[in-house]
Amino acid sequence: MKIGIFALFERFANDSQKAINGQLELIKLCDELGFDEAWVGEHHFNDFSVCPSPSLLLSYLAATTKNIRLGAAGYLAPFYDPVRLAEEVATLDNLSGGRINLGFAKGAFAPDSKHFKVAPEDMRKAMFEIITGVNSLLKDTSTYQGDIVSFLSVDIEPKPIQKEIPVYIASFGTEESIVFAARNGYGLLGSQGVSVEECIHISHLYESIAGKLPKMTVMRTFCVADTTEKAIEIAKPSLDHFVKSMRSASSYKKSPVFDENRYKQLIKERFEFFDGGKFFDAGIIGDTNKCLEQIALIRRQCPHVSIALKPVGTEFEQNKRMLEIFNEKIRPFI
Repeated sequence: MKIGIFALFERFANDSQKAINGQLELIKLCDELGFDEAWVGEHHFNDFSVCPSPSLLLSYLAATTKNIRLGAAGYLAPFYDPVRLAEEVATLDNLSGGRINLGFAKGAFAPDSKHFKVAPEDMRKAMFEIITGVNSLLKDTSTYQGDIVSFLSVDIEPKPIQKEIPVYIASFGTEESIVFAARNGYGLLGSQGVSVEECIHISHLYESIAGKLPKMTVMRTFCVADTTEKAIEIAKPSLDHFVKSMRSASSYKKSPVFDENRYKQLIKERFEFFDGGKFFDAGIIGDTNKCLEQIALIRRQCPHVSIALKPVGTEFEQNKRMLEIFNEKIRPFI
């Protein structure tokens, strides 16, 4: 089972530079610890998850890491020119020495489609066409004519180092996307809330079309502590704030201010405030034994699946220590 890290560059301290630098340092740590993959998200007009440019983040990581594979999870395809994006990805593959994974997503937030001038009803078709166009450009001189995307006899430079850059689709929401991935041999990226049962269903659907199981990476919220109760106490505020902030971003509102003392009081008063249930239920959260049990379940039911951990502490040092504990006390027994 491959193990990676997933970074959304979450700003808990109202300091974007601190959020960005902290997540980059965690990825560099994972490279030193021998993790297999690092994935960065893409969000726009978002004052909590500050990662509007995957290519810039991956460029920095290409220069500051040595072995870990680097991927976008994913480029919000409808908002890109396919030729320009193919050039960026090929350049990144050269900068990284052939370590790039290429993930795509449709995008879902209302401000995105408004400001990038893509009609919501066209976003899935645009994603399919742009993925097809970018992948063809990365392989050879290419011509493509679609309803939304078109280009004639384009030959990009530089060429990627990898003969074929692995492509992943970050969409478990609709059967249409899974069918598209299966017909083209693309991998799949699963969100933090995708259950093991959903992974099994998706894998069977993919296999019925492609004749083989998909290459699949699932994101998992991660929190380890001395006791499972302590891990839950640490994880709840972070996950709740994440859900609230994503809802705000989708409705043109600013994220609520994160106040750790307030969240601690709410936890003492009631459990019902927590509304990140799916992310919590699917997460790897607990003491080391509990975390091993949760990983073992995934490995037993979906042996073809890789895991990308998203540490849910609100401070850099807390997340750093959790990753070190994972590497020392959990990973050797996977």
